[in-house]
Amino acid sequence: MASSAPDKSGTPDATSGISAGTGKALTSSDVTKLGLRTLFLQASFNYERMQAGGFLVTQLPALQKIYKDDKKGLAAAMTDNLEFINTSPHIVAFLNGLLIAMEEAHEDRKTIKGLKLALFAPLAGIGDAIYWFTLLPIVAGVCSSMAMEGNPVGPLLFFAVYVAIFCMRIFWVHLGYDLGTRAVSKIREASEKVAKAATVLGCTVIGGLIASYVKISVASQIVINKDVTIKLQGDFFDKILPNLLPFGYVFLMYYLLKKKQVSPVILIVVTFVLAIALSFLGVL
Repeated sequence: MASSAPDKSGTPDATSGISAGTGKALTSSDVTKLGLRTLFLQASFNYERMQAGGFLVTQLPALQKIYKDDKKGLAAAMTDNLEFINTSPHIVAFLNGLLIAMEEAHEDRKTIKGLKLALFAPLAGIGDAIYWFTLLPIVAGVCSSMAMEGNPVGPLLFFAVYVAIFCMRIFWVHLGYDLGTRAVSKIREASEKVAKAATVLGCTVIGGLIASYVKISVASQIVINKDVTIKLQGDFFDKILPNLLPFGYVFLMYYLLKKKQVSPVILIVVTFVLAIALSFLGVL
């Protein structure tokens, strides 16, 4: 018969708590609540352990149910969940579900801990790339354009998309819980396809937004004689490429941000100063 006594290191062995193979400690409702509790992820954000406190709060009710008769097992699980973590709030539920499935199966603590440490950083990159840097900026740009034209669908559409992203937490937690360790390769494969498609769409939309919202027009003119005047904007820059200056300025900002590591605040201030100074001098 399996024993629930702790091993030499003081950590309960793989069969502690509820016996494995006789049934699950968590119901589908428990897993759904786990997904909803991911809202607490950044509740105690700090620069020592980042999201660790909120991550433990998210996991705690499920851990208490799994280890209800094993205080040492619960203590060990709580200690591991209080270690440093900083990942994407939008898909952290996948990691929560995966780890809770391993806790419920009473996997070795080193395996659970190692999986958490191995996955939270890649998931952060995937989540941030898909949501913060692609999906939400695209949706915000499109919806803002609609709102500026007086279309009330714009803000409602953005709100609907954000609610959908929130509800996806339930999907992610069940995916992680149901698929277990096999979910890692599956979600990585799917995310690569989504990210590639979203990148193409994002480049298209951002290109349109540059032409629509970044306005740089040179007001200066070159007088050849009293009958001939060359307008730099219309007769020169627009002849080369329409919206050449906005295009060039945006990519100059991108270059400075990525290659030169210039602070965005500095670039914003410089843009304001240049716009005011050049307008005052009559150049723009």
